[in-house]
Amino acid sequence: MGTAETSFLLLVLLGACLVALLLVLVARREAEAVREQAREYAASVREAVTSQAKDVASRDERVTERERGVEVEKQRLAGTASRLETERAELDALREQAELERRRLVALERQIDQQLAETAGLTVSDAHERLVRRLVDDARQEALDKARRHEEQVRKDSESRARRIIVDAVGRLALPTSTQAAVSVVPLPSPDLKGPVIGKDGRNIRAFEALTGVTMIVDDQSDDVVLSCFDAERREVARVALERLVADGRVNLDRIETAVAEATRETAERVQASGLAAAQDAGVRGLPPELLTVVGQLAYRASAGQNVQEHLVETALIAASVAADVGADVESARRAGFLHDIGKGVTRPEAGTHAAEGARLAAQHGESPVVVNAIAAHHDEVPTESIEAVIVQIADAISAARPGARREDPNAFVRRMEELEKHVSGVPGVSKVIVMASGHEVRVVVEPGAVPDSALSGLADQIARDIADRDLVLGQVTVTVVRELRARATAG
Repeated sequence: MGTAETSFLLLVLLGACLVALLLVLVARREAEAVREQAREYAASVREAVTSQAKDVASRDERVTERERGVEVEKQRLAGTASRLETERAELDALREQAELERRRLVALERQIDQQLAETAGLTVSDAHERLVRRLVDDARQEALDKARRHEEQVRKDSESRARRIIVDAVGRLALPTSTQAAVSVVPLPSPDLKGPVIGKDGRNIRAFEALTGVTMIVDDQSDDVVLSCFDAERREVARVALERLVADGRVNLDRIETAVAEATRETAERVQASGLAAAQDAGVRGLPPELLTVVGQLAYRASAGQNVQEHLVETALIAASVAADVGADVESARRAGFLHDIGKGVTRPEAGTHAAEGARLAAQHGESPVVVNAIAAHHDEVPTESIEAVIVQIADAISAARPGARREDPNAFVRRMEELEKHVSGVPGVSKVIVMASGHEVRVVVEPGAVPDSALSGLADQIARDIADRDLVLGQVTVTVVRELRARATAG
């Protein structure tokens, strides 16, 4: 074999070795990539497991804390029952003492009758009649004084206890305050996507709006797309669908239909999960899936800027706390408070008020008569039949009226305050009206010659009732009537 052939064979062997080496390097890189993917997947799995473990631990901690609170409430109620028993015994003793005093007064009256008849030369009948008139007048005045003092004391005690119960109930809450707008903003990663989003002659925008029911606004001066709709659930479907289209980069009629369908399914799953989470936060268990779906949909509803689902959770917690303080059925109050506004999720064309629809829906799914009546009566559309129904009304008012819970259009608020001032100014004898504290305090100045001092209390009650009947201010209104009489004289 010649030198040339030997060199050729060596070159061939060298080339084969190089090819084999390259194949080995490629295989190693692919193996390393596979190992890296496996490590990333394992890390993501570990992170998900860790997150779930933390969530479970957090829920267990909340349950333990609530159980502790229930035990404390039981002990406090036992103390309250003991105190009431002691007060009842004291009241019985006072009744016996009053009976003894009455008998003593009867005997004294007979003695006075005899003395008057003997000293004044009057007949027993005449003396008795005169004495009775005097005693009746004295007794009537004394009874009025005692009744007034007792009424003032009862009012102070009841206001103090009610204030303590409400403060305790609200103090146990740690819920966020949120208000909802009517728009959602989806940023575009590149200005080049504006064209595909708009489509030829606006075709894609029209298709998107027809499928979602929202208004899409694409501004030339901004890289954001604005989605406008008062139905927050539709707006959420549109937002999810548009984000998918933007991430994919392909925007056409088929992709729009697919994205909207997928977003609708995803939002429905979120609605169910949201309803279940809200029920767990409120401590309500055993609700059927249909009611949980309605509660989940209320996460996308707002009343005067307050999220309705959050309002349900707040009302349930406040109602349970108040029920525990007054010795009512805690679970019925909690359940009724959580379901009292579910009628706002009913969209039937023939639907009535949300209270009536909510009661119908609750009864349809097997809720107790106490819960159904509390839902139907929380706006006084039907009479309340239990203390739990009254508690739900109180909890609903507290949740709606607490600072920051709801927002109101400033112009509408000013109009209501002007209407309040105008209405009170029309009362005969009123010369000036001052509305303070957002309408919760009204000071009324009257003409001294038109309204005597004895009529001030009745006038204040009348004005307060008129304000309550007209529903001009949400919550308690304090009316103060002022009568000032000045006398002036000049000497010299």
